[in-house]
Amino acid sequence: MSLVKNTATIGGLTLVSRILGFMRDQLMAHFVGAGFASDAFLVAWRLPNLFRALFAEGAFAAAFVPMFNRTVGEDEKAGGAGLPAGLRFAENVLSILLPFLCVFTTVVMIFPRPVVWLITLGFKEGGGPAKLELATQLTQITFPYLALISLVSLMGGIMNSLNRFWVNAAAPVLLNICMIAGILFFRGHTQIDTARTQAIAVTVSGVAQLAWLIWSARQAGVVLKLKRPTPSPEVRKFLKILGPAILGQGAVQINLLIITMLAAGFLSQGAVSYIYYADRLNQLPLALVGIGVGTAILPVISRQIGRGEEAAAVHTQNRAIELSLLLALPAAAGLMTAAHPLIHGLMQSGEFRATDTDNTAMVLTALSFGLPAYILIKVFTPGFYARGDTRTPVRIAMFEMACNMALNLALVFGTKLAFVGLAISGATCAWINAGLLYYVLRMRDLFHTDAQLRRRAPRLLLAAIAMGAVILLVRPYVEPHLSGGLLPRALGILTLVGPAGALYFLCAFLFGAFRWSEAKALLQRRRG
Repeated sequence: MSLVKNTATIGGLTLVSRILGFMRDQLMAHFVGAGFASDAFLVAWRLPNLFRALFAEGAFAAAFVPMFNRTVGEDEKAGGAGLPAGLRFAENVLSILLPFLCVFTTVVMIFPRPVVWLITLGFKEGGGPAKLELATQLTQITFPYLALISLVSLMGGIMNSLNRFWVNAAAPVLLNICMIAGILFFRGHTQIDTARTQAIAVTVSGVAQLAWLIWSARQAGVVLKLKRPTPSPEVRKFLKILGPAILGQGAVQINLLIITMLAAGFLSQGAVSYIYYADRLNQLPLALVGIGVGTAILPVISRQIGRGEEAAAVHTQNRAIELSLLLALPAAAGLMTAAHPLIHGLMQSGEFRATDTDNTAMVLTALSFGLPAYILIKVFTPGFYARGDTRTPVRIAMFEMACNMALNLALVFGTKLAFVGLAISGATCAWINAGLLYYVLRMRDLFHTDAQLRRRAPRLLLAAIAMGAVILLVRPYVEPHLSGGLLPRALGILTLVGPAGALYFLCAFLFGAFRWSEAKALLQRRRG
């Protein structure tokens, strides 16, 4: 029940952030569209996001949270207070992290052009030197966000370890508030001016998020002191774990970078935007379910393994997979069958045309096929990180990236699929990654699916198929009404997905994949 409660806390705040994110994306689509300025901004936005994912949130949490918890647990076992030892470790990590971030960010801000050219290939097929120049200027504005959000990740890792998950989960809300305020109140008269305003808002949001985490940490009695770089044995061990974790946790982001590079360098103008907007919708359930569950179970199974409770850790992962599938399968079915009406109702207005809707919907349909796999990756990888093994996920991630590159090249240049081929490749390789993670855990006798999961998973799949069938039947009657004002669009989308979602949970109950007693327990948050 603690797992469900923590997942619900993280997921609930993430939902608020994602709703605001959709509002932001709708405003961007309306005022900037999918073209020259949009592509340039999204590349400038991709860069700090990429490095944030590699050096900060995913990899940092995977390496830092288990070590912080083990440090606290070992000190408590030795008769100490626990937390002070963990905070000393965090201060030593900060003493190494902060100088590196300052130097790295400064270098990229001074010499951004080679980095931007590398990930866009100079926009050879769509925009050329003018778009490259704009993307370079916007990158100089957005890149300080990397350093700021990396420090946020350090503080957030401490808050997560103290079971204050809501503090870190609330931080992205500030990003979307800043960007919405920027586009509503400070946008310029042209698409380029609006894109530049959004770039400024990104960095301002980094300042706001760091201030929020520092204040919240002080309220919890956590104050980190700045000190000279201290490469203690614990920090050296942390850095040794961090390196492989960067590649392991960053596989998805690296794949997205490859997709962005191919789309910007070899495909028509707007391809970067189509992939971005489709990925934003696809990321919603991933953030709500995958990141929520993965974040919640990492401290839990770290403590269970530290206490020698291997059976309990396996049970925790089984229930995490069951919870993930319960929510991921209907999300994937819904996105695959309702991609076009969703993009139409949410995005199509102003500068975002019908052609943009068609192209974005095709990408979303392909991406959502891999959604359950992306979520399972978030559940399987803590099984390695909690045991201090970051190398195995890296090897699997490297193999996935090689497959992704080969498929990308084959589908983009060997077929007429273009940007849809990039999405198909990403989804396929996500299943390869998830399958290999499960296989290795099973072969090492670190995880096995229990009878309850084996019984319920196929029934959840059948319920999701029934849901998708209903959406396909209702869709032709709903989509013609999605071109009106805000209220008709909202009612149309609710009419499309609401009854289908209710049918899914009804079928899950009738098929025996979900019990009313469990739903009642979740709603009442009883302790099991």
